[in-house]
Amino acid sequence: MKNILYIASEAVPFIKTGGLADVVGTLPRCFDKKKYDVRVILPKYMAMSDEYKNQMNYKTHFYLELAWRKQYVGILEMVYEGVTFYFVDNEYYFAGFRPYGNIYEDIEKFAFFCKAALSALPLIGFRPDIIHCHDWQTGLVPVYLHDTFSQGEFFRGIKSVMTIHNLKFQGIWDMDTVQDITGLHPSYFAPDKLEAYGDANYLKGGIVYADMITTVSKTYAEEIKMPFYGEGLDGLMNARANSLVGIVNGIDYDEYNPATDPLIYKNYDQKTFRKDKSKNKKMLQRELCLREDEKVFMIGIVSRLTDQKGFDLVDYVIEELCAPDTQLVILGTGESKYENLFRHFEWKYHDRVSASIYYNNERSHKIYAACDAFLMPSLFEPCGLSQLMSLRYGTVPIVRETGGLKDTVEPYNEYESKGTGFSFCNYNAHEMLDTVRYAKHVYYNNKREWNKIVDRGMKMDFSWKRSAIEYEQLYDRMLG
Repeated sequence: MKNILYIASEAVPFIKTGGLADVVGTLPRCFDKKKYDVRVILPKYMAMSDEYKNQMNYKTHFYLELAWRKQYVGILEMVYEGVTFYFVDNEYYFAGFRPYGNIYEDIEKFAFFCKAALSALPLIGFRPDIIHCHDWQTGLVPVYLHDTFSQGEFFRGIKSVMTIHNLKFQGIWDMDTVQDITGLHPSYFAPDKLEAYGDANYLKGGIVYADMITTVSKTYAEEIKMPFYGEGLDGLMNARANSLVGIVNGIDYDEYNPATDPLIYKNYDQKTFRKDKSKNKKMLQRELCLREDEKVFMIGIVSRLTDQKGFDLVDYVIEELCAPDTQLVILGTGESKYENLFRHFEWKYHDRVSASIYYNNERSHKIYAACDAFLMPSLFEPCGLSQLMSLRYGTVPIVRETGGLKDTVEPYNEYESKGTGFSFCNYNAHEMLDTVRYAKHVYYNNKREWNKIVDRGMKMDFSWKRSAIEYEQLYDRMLG
């Protein structure tokens, strides 16, 4: 039996701000239980719902020295869907209404969390063979394993994996403060260790000291070796290229299943989508007060409305995108310039553009089920989950070839009748517009081919089970 411990700052269903929570909350239950005992340790935030807090059992408590501070650490335990979760309790650090706040507070909070998680292990009686760390919040775990904890018999030989979900967020703060908080020796704050461009960098520490580094798609693993995507760490990513692996994220195939989804108007599957998918379109048109026409080409967007997601391209050609033979349905929040752009076009073309400038899970499921195509023109996209949901619901993705989008959407080839979506290569508004027009041409003029694209997309398997197998192979290689 191999013992694996996930250390992370968030996980569904307890606390979620982004895709990281889906990975940490869902992946551990997909491993072969006969071979792997996978457990998770999280902060116990005050913001968690009482429904979960009331199910947690006290396990132990102790006091931890974080440099010159002495802090209480409580450890609580709960089994959820067959996975054991541990929670680090400390009201000084984990109070507040959301998990993250000011970076200078988060820097101390997560140094405490990393040290507390490791210190708790001998007391809870779980010795992992591998500790799997996620994003900068846990970047100090491999560093501490190498430093403070390397002396004890208990920690000797424990391996570590560092997963980068988005290289943009690195946990950077000034060196003196970080040295004071962490209690690490000054020799750790050198350019080949935690120092980067004059500051201390948590994620860099994790990348330098982890035994293996993974990221959330094969293409993104290659991209981050280049200056454009490397966020200042491309040199380090090249130096550690032999230890870097890309494994694509998955989605929960029970939650996102058009055949059983309780949130959509009309269930359908691969056999029945030809007649039943359009019923979802008609009902959504009615709900959103769009022109009711089940034949019109409907494009969905469910996203954070930011530059990273490519909305400057959409802004540039939005008048052409909102053609009379097209409907555009948007759901999400973000930068006010994009929120207002979509509000304006809803006002201008109220029968063919709908802008829901908020987030609503039920509405997102309805959009995946109702639309013909789904637009994701991202500037960069480590993995992306929306295109996986689209494929699952038979909604054809139109994506830019970057990161996980390139790995998961096979571009349509009309000569060989292959592909599961449409893609464009350059970050260019007119190239995006041409690709949308090409997709629309196939939709209107070759419905049979379009249905085959849908069919192939619905056949794809991007469930967590498939990702778990790749992680199992990685763990097996590490433990030899």
